[in-house]
Amino acid sequence: MRTLKIATATVILTAGLALAACSPTAEAPAGGPDELPAGAQVDADATISIGSMYEPQNLDNTSGGGQGVTEALTGNVYEGLFRLADSGEVEPLLAASHEMSEDGLTYTFTLQEDATFSSGKPLTADDVVYSLEKVTADDSQSARKSQLAVIDEAIAVDDQTVEVTLSERSISFIYNLTYVWIVNSEFSGDRKANADGTGPYSLGQWTRGSALSLERRDDYWGEPAKNAEVVFQYFSDATALGNALLTGAVDVVTSQQSPDSLAMFETGGDFVINDGESTTKLLLAFNDAAEPFDDVRVRQAVSYAIDDEKLLESIWGEYGTLIGSMVPPTDPWYEDLTSLDPYDTQKAAELLDEAGYPDGFTFTLDTPSYDPHPTAATFIQSQLADIGVTVEINTITADEWYTKVYQNRDFEATMQEHVNDRDLVWYGDPDFYWGYDNAQVQEWVAQSELVASEAEQTELLKLVAQTTAEEAASEWLYLYPQIVVATNAVSGYPLNGLNSQFFAYDIEKSV
Repeated sequence: MRTLKIATATVILTAGLALAACSPTAEAPAGGPDELPAGAQVDADATISIGSMYEPQNLDNTSGGGQGVTEALTGNVYEGLFRLADSGEVEPLLAASHEMSEDGLTYTFTLQEDATFSSGKPLTADDVVYSLEKVTADDSQSARKSQLAVIDEAIAVDDQTVEVTLSERSISFIYNLTYVWIVNSEFSGDRKANADGTGPYSLGQWTRGSALSLERRDDYWGEPAKNAEVVFQYFSDATALGNALLTGAVDVVTSQQSPDSLAMFETGGDFVINDGESTTKLLLAFNDAAEPFDDVRVRQAVSYAIDDEKLLESIWGEYGTLIGSMVPPTDPWYEDLTSLDPYDTQKAAELLDEAGYPDGFTFTLDTPSYDPHPTAATFIQSQLADIGVTVEINTITADEWYTKVYQNRDFEATMQEHVNDRDLVWYGDPDFYWGYDNAQVQEWVAQSELVASEAEQTELLKLVAQTTAEEAASEWLYLYPQIVVATNAVSGYPLNGLNSQFFAYDIEKSV
């Protein structure tokens, strides 16, 4: 049982690992119920209605499109050289094959010959080079910009061949490429409002605040989508989202955010509740670069004063998982570190006294307005009052959060969910929004990319997890469950939604 908004694989690629070539008809990873009810007939021209709480902020994943743009467009409209399957494995996609030099610094990619963009333009090496440069550009807001800064040069050898030279060895390079959309280098429109990808769908219509549609491409280079159209319908309220599924307005909900509403789907046999694997961590993120949270004792005190188990149970009941670090159980370097963060108000009070706050202090908690953040914020407010800490809750929208917190670092503490797997490494970046600055952690993170084996990388990142947990770099409240709820008239949907992806092309619907 395991699912930002900042927004994936559990397989680490060793320096010499070669991936098998992917043919245009390669079988996609299975997801959702294995089959429709007995006797059901598949409607090959069905429209699949998908309910979601995560509308894109824009349609460009290097310009702050957010979790919603990843969910709707990754794998559906846009593809990468590689993809992160719902199983967690890294698979070749637009890269028909690739080779790596002995020193691990040069990668040569051969592209799929028949791939085209929805505009009709053939995929070329120039598009790949352009896409890599777009992700690593100064103004890029890609989730993997810093990790891909290791790219020293990317050149088009010919139309079907790309050569990438790295400034230093990067054991996670192929994995990080799953984050890179290959976009049309000749596209002249507004990428924030339009899309032109190589995927099995083209963008239909995006009605902001309401819905986004995708239309099946008959000229897709690979196996065509099993449905004619997909419509993502957006909801700002979890209860309304659940009601839409109950009344047949949507066929499947990408991630159920209202655990209290699950009971209505448990009887009658009309719905399937799927408990998948999540990598989404709910954080109380401190601004570690500013008072009072620049003092490790203050961060530890706040962490000790919050009963994570009680919080998880109050919101999700039997679902969800407690974690003591940024590392979910599906990451290779996971260790159970919950013992480093027990609920202990006496210890919390002692630490506050040592830090010079015997009477507590007041701070503002910037809280996203959608569930379950307001409920969790109120819980935290109540718990911290027991040690004399006053929490002033400032409720903000997702857009306001992105600007105020992520871009401007104008906050004391905030709540946020982090979707990605393998995102522990962000604690090695002192310029990341929470401002955690530990030179030893930065060294471990840097070295973990330069090693030649999975075992070496894992041991270094275990040290990072241990240290950040001991220093309460953040307060990791819990790991979300990934609950996909669907009518039994559909099958083939993804269960895990790693990195917030939701592949729609295998979804089938009965007549």
